[in-house]
Parts: sequence; C-alpha cells; structure tokens
Amino acid sequence: MQVPIEIVFRNCSATDAMRAEVEKCVQRLEKFSNRLTSCHVVIQAPKTRHRHGDVYKVVLRIAMPRHKEIVVDRMPADEGENGYPLVAIRNAFAAAVRQIEDAAREARGDVKEHLPPDHGRIARFIAADDYGFIEASDGQEIYFHRNAVLKGAFDKLKVGDEVRFVASAGEKGLQASTVHLLGKHHVI
Repeated sequence: MQVPIEIVFRNCSATDAMRAEVEKCVQRLEKFSNRLTSCHVVIQAPKTRHRHGDVYKVVLRIAMPRHKEIVVDRMPADEGENGYPLVAIRNAFAAAVRQIEDAAREARGDVKEHLPPDHGRIARFIAADDYGFIEASDGQEIYFHRNAVLKGAFDKLKVGDEVRFVASAGEKGLQASTVHLLGKHHVI
C-alpha cells in the first residue's frame, strides 16, 4: 500500500481490536492484489443504543491503479449480524475482495463473454428414437437428444419449430446441449 491506511470512527471509540481487524483485512486484500494504492475505512456505530437491531456501518474506499476505485458501502439493512463491529468489518472487506478479484480479472482480460444462444429450426426428428436435428441459422445441422430439450417439450416439437440452443462438441460432431422451444411471440 503506497498510502497508509486511514481509519475513521464515528459514534464509537477506536479500539485496538477494531484497528487490528482492519489491518488484518487489508493485509488479506494485498494478497489478492499487490497494486492497491490506498485504503480509507469508516466505521460508524449506531447513533442510538437499543437492545436489538442496531448495526454498524462500514464504508471502504480502496484505490487501485488506472483510476479504478473499489467502494463498499454496507448499508445497515444489508447484514443482520453487523451488530458486532468486527463482523461488520469482515463483511465489508469480504465484499471488497470480490470486487478486487473482478477488477484484476478485467485488467488481465479474463472476463467471460456471454454469447447469446444460437437460433435455428427443427429440421427433422425421430420421436421413436428420442433424437433429432436442428438447422442452425448458418445452415449446419446439429444433433440433439430428448434429454437436451428443456421443460419436457420434446413431445411438442414439430418440424419447422423455432428453437434456441447451445451447441457443444460431441463424439460425432456438434450437438445441442440445451434446446429451448420458442413460442409465437419471442424476440431474437
């Protein structure tokens, strides 16, 4: 960390246990990314003291290179067990770990691209043998089995029905791993 950790306490006194927990959590963060530049922590106790329902609020601002900032603002209603300051601190830092991991994956280019499912029509099927073929939009025929058809719609299929599917490599070429029968009013 290039800048020392800043810890602000609101409506509560600073304890050695809370400071130690923050420092331990920051060290854990640095294991996930050694490129953190600063960390600002605000620990806010409830303004009034009731027996039940009061929770601590923890706000984190963690700066990373390339102007990337991780912000965690745990609202009091978010966590039921945040009535204990150490638990509230751990929960906030756990959320920060997830965001830092996402930012690191994004920086490496490891972000998974979600492609839309393929679209096609039922070209032919053999109901007695529980399989058929889909004609994809590129003209290729793709095998599918009864078990790949979602919502038990295999018996409803007719030649020419429009379907969405996910193709994967099988033993004898491409096969549809999931087939979803499209209704009359679908949007592609």
